[in-house]
Amino acid sequence: MENSGGIGASLSGRYATALFELARDSKKIEAVEASLGKLRAALDQSDDFRALTTSPVLSRADAAKGVEAAAGSLGLDDITTKFLGVLATNRRLNQLTGVIRNFRTLAARHRGETTAEVTSAHPLDDDQVAQLKSQLKQRLGRDVSVELNVDPTILGGLVVRIGSQMIDSSIRTRLNSLAHAMKG
Repeated sequence: MENSGGIGASLSGRYATALFELARDSKKIEAVEASLGKLRAALDQSDDFRALTTSPVLSRADAAKGVEAAAGSLGLDDITTKFLGVLATNRRLNQLTGVIRNFRTLAARHRGETTAEVTSAHPLDDDQVAQLKSQLKQRLGRDVSVELNVDPTILGGLVVRIGSQMIDSSIRTRLNSLAHAMKG
């Protein structure tokens, strides 16, 4: 993909690009993106699934069986299910988080959107996400899709990354700045 903007430089980026091109050619970008969202949630919420994707001791066959079972229980589309099998066979399930992030970036770019990675101390509700998207659209002049992450260590506020730009309004950063200024 010519306009991958550095995504293809990493292993997860190359896998994401291959998956994206397959999804695009099959006109299944939305289905794959929805399946990847389910996988992201499973990685966040299930210790067993996370262990399946990161364990160096699982055999290729066991990893493939595990992801096949997970794909069935999560109701993933065929392209994503086959892709997980390829990752398992190639011992690359540890790349899944990066693949998901890079695929979302490619899909957003395909739709003419910008992707913002947003970290909050607590999960954001639908109204907060809508407000955030609206503010980012005003600031950037284009639609913005958001990838939401939760990190309680930031205490409150948000950390927003858009490409190489970062907007950090977290309480942790503010407290660190205040402590630094007081040492002065």
